[in-house]
Amino acid sequence: MIDCPVCKGKLTLSRLNCGGCGLVLEGGFTMPRLARLNLVDRNLAEQMILCGGNLKELAEHLGISYPTLRKRVDEMIASLNKIKTEDEALVASILDGIQKGTIKSEEGVRKIKEVQGEI
Repeated sequence: MIDCPVCKGKLTLSRLNCGGCGLVLEGGFTMPRLARLNLVDRNLAEQMILCGGNLKELAEHLGISYPTLRKRVDEMIASLNKIKTEDEALVASILDGIQKGTIKSEEGVRKIKEVQGEI
């Protein structure tokens, strides 16, 4: 779930905990891009992976025509590109903050790595 069930605003990830040792991390965390897709697109991406990327097989599995599937895949790609563009703008903003001194370089590097899915 990425949208608030009450107001439809975007939910943010603010707490992580380890089931093994009990470590708890609190703060603002960026979810991976694929996790930020809407539910329909996430399910389509999962099914596409499970079908090995074979769109003909996926169309048959979903019981829809190839052109309908192609349109849904194109919409998913557009959504993912929008998220990527937003991430690139966020990285540029972080770099600007580092340059202006409003963000410490260590924190900025950590945030950039998080946005880019490196941590």
